Amino acid sequence: MKFENTEIWGFEHALRGMRNPKNSWDRIDSFYDGNLHNHYVIGASDMKLAQNLIKAGGEHSKFMRMIHVSVDVDMPRYWWSEADTYHFNTKNSCSTMHKLLNNDNPITKDLFVWCEEDEDIVGAVVNRLESLRQEYKNPTYSTDKNRLLVRAKRLLMEGFLQMRTWDTNYAELRNMYFQRRHHRLKEEWVDTFCRWVESLPYAEELIMYEG
Repeated sequence: MKFENTEIWGFEHALRGMRNPKNSWDRIDSFYDGNLHNHYVIGASDMKLAQNLIKAGGEHSKFMRMIHVSVDVDMPRYWWSEADTYHFNTKNSCSTMHKLLNNDNPITKDLFVWCEEDEDIVGAVVNRLESLRQEYKNPTYSTDKNRLLVRAKRLLMEGFLQMRTWDTNYAELRNMYFQRRHHRLKEEWVDTFCRWVESLPYAEELIMYEG
């Protein structure tokens, strides 16, 4: 379970647009620091206004939607089912079929997360899935490949890891962070998702800010 290849952009135009309602662009004090690989530094005046808008509520802090985040997320299917309840994002997923059956690599337990108490059951399912993969890849096997795929998908455990490239923003991450920071799925949400969010630029001042 991991988040990697994170890219973030949009601080400049988000903070500039934040000042549009009161035409206060002359008070912009944020800048690019060339000594830090063009890192965008949020000035004190901009930060004060940003946090005031965040405290005022989501309808006032629309600028947070304009700070974009792209990341490769490798998480189990049951995590994605919960994450998909948040709709202000775009995801491009790895194909289940190509990762399962139409794949030259064996299906192993490394492709799943599970509880150690259930390792014997997991092993049995993984072995059956690998058998189906071998049948699927065998050019001389006469079984209908669509039927093999149906069988594999119906056997597939919710702990199957699926990678998606996820495009989201600071507003959505703030919403998710506060709703999930004490979640019962601690390893998935708290130890993986929340720790990643906390590592983002200005996460403490914007995403995690409580006033």
